[in-house]
Amino acid sequence: MYSISEIRDWVDKAIANLNLPKEPHELYAPVSYMMSVGGKRIRPVLCLLSCNMFSDRIDNKVLFPAVGLEIFHTFTLVHDDIMDNAAMRRNQPTVHHKWNMNTAILSGDVMCITAYQYICQADPIHLSEILRLFNQTAAQVCEGQQLDMNYEHHAVISEEEYLQMIERKTAVLLAAATKIGAIAGGATHQHIARMHEFGRLLGLAFQIQDDLLDVYGDADIFGKAIGNDIACNKKTFLLLLAMQQATGNDKKNLFSLLTDKQIAIEEKIKNVLDIYQRLQIRQQVEKHITGYFEKALALLETIGIAPERKEYVQQFAEKLVGRDN
Repeated sequence: MYSISEIRDWVDKAIANLNLPKEPHELYAPVSYMMSVGGKRIRPVLCLLSCNMFSDRIDNKVLFPAVGLEIFHTFTLVHDDIMDNAAMRRNQPTVHHKWNMNTAILSGDVMCITAYQYICQADPIHLSEILRLFNQTAAQVCEGQQLDMNYEHHAVISEEEYLQMIERKTAVLLAAATKIGAIAGGATHQHIARMHEFGRLLGLAFQIQDDLLDVYGDADIFGKAIGNDIACNKKTFLLLLAMQQATGNDKKNLFSLLTDKQIAIEEKIKNVLDIYQRLQIRQQVEKHITGYFEKALALLETIGIAPERKEYVQQFAEKLVGRDN
């Protein structure tokens, strides 16, 4: 069994040694920049940990597809930042701010192509299954981003609509990571299906946690401006609960804040946070995060392998949603 730190080191070294073309420099420099400015490497590490649950062998036939997941994820961030007009990502200027919009779009495109090149280095025995899963996942991530943009213009969305959006935008890629790892590790069909569902549930907990951190996190740790979701009228789980539960002046003021185009951003964020505090939104959201996380761990328990082989996956999941303290 390999430790989390050993697996993270392999991922970091593989990303540091990406075999990118040198020219045109204007196309590939932003790719190198985005791949080098940090990130938790959640998806490739989770993929390799999942593989290691079922196999003691980790080689380039799983490492490269795992890295492909990270390249694809980073590509989506480049384009998401354009759509959100975000200035910072991982405490660094976003690509379209550091270079320009056209460069960001084109470099994002080549990152997507590069992701496929890495995915296609999977073991030929599993390539068809992995590529089919990746194609489906990549399309779902795009669908989730479109729903996210659509919902910015909706006054109210349901919890079902929100969960559908974050499942596609975030959870499916974590689910793909755990499933690809299980496939590469030679797991049974039943275990592969359960690892996929484990990743999906973990992804839901992770995205709701991300919503929470946008409001209550530390900007230096979070890597981007706090309150940006409120500023952009993003339909987060916090806002969803507040819109369901607000009454009287709070309800009136909340809808007014979402539609007022003249209000200063700082004032808007402060006023929305005041409503969240009165409704105890933070505490409710934390309970939902715990619920999805516990469902994920319960599913992990049903996988019939030695408990010590699941230990690092569980530890990583706990750290991912802040349950490691």
